[in-house]
Order: sequence, then structure tokens, then C-alpha cells
Amino acid sequence: MKLHELKPAEGSRQEPKRKGRGIGSGNGKTAGKGHKGQNARSGGGVRPGFEGGQNPLYRRLPKRGFNNPFRKEYAVVNIEELNSFAAGTEVTPELLMEQGIVKNPQSGIKILGNGDINVQLTVKANKFSQSAVEKIQAAGGKTEVI
Repeated sequence: MKLHELKPAEGSRQEPKRKGRGIGSGNGKTAGKGHKGQNARSGGGVRPGFEGGQNPLYRRLPKRGFNNPFRKEYAVVNIEELNSFAAGTEVTPELLMEQGIVKNPQSGIKILGNGDINVQLTVKANKFSQSAVEKIQAAGGKTEVI
């Protein structure tokens, strides 16, 4: 196959509909807009969700729940991911981002106790789960809340 032999896939390209080009085209005169009325006007039509003045669905349904604008979301790291560090390393949020373990620190970093750790580390993070603290200390490491 050569560059000049390339063609789009069969049926993938369509000519645009040419509206308002005479009565023989089947789409002439009113160009598919019918006779007068709101939708025939330029800029005519109604917004999405408009039901002709009837109380719309989004207003008929009850409101539910509450979104706390002050909530804090933490980036989570399981302790099994900390096994990649050498013994005696001080694990900080900056180091976790550098290594690509955490991409977006959000409101801080929380260490969870999923998995096992077999390396002695000093871990600094914003929050720790109870099981994570126990497992890190059992491996001879330390935890520090920053």
C-alpha cells in the first residue's frame, strides 16, 4: 500500500446535508424547519430540560444529601507499597511523589495497613490507620504525623 492509495473506510465519510437548496432537493423552502413557530426562528428552540412551562423533572424530584465543601480527601498509600524502599529510609510525602507512588497528594497522605511490611522505615505522613502503625512498629520502624 502506498500513501496515495489510502482511502477512508467504506461508509465512514458522508457528504453534509445541503439544506434550503430548492424544492427538488427534498430539503428546500423551509429547510426542514416546518412553517413558523419557535423552532423555525433563528436562535429558536428551548433549553435542555424545558418541558413547555410544566414544572420540569429536575425541580419535581426531591433534593438529597449534602456535599461538604470543607471535606478533606487524602491520597492513600498501603504499607505493602513501602517495601520498595531500602531499610532505614525516611519516607516523606515528597519522596512518595518522586517515586510515583502518589501522583496527587490532595489534602495530605494517609498510610493504610493493607499488606505486610518487612523493611525498617521512618514514615512521615498526615494520617495513619491503627493497623498501619502497628505493622510499621512491628517491623522495627517509626511513624511520625506531620
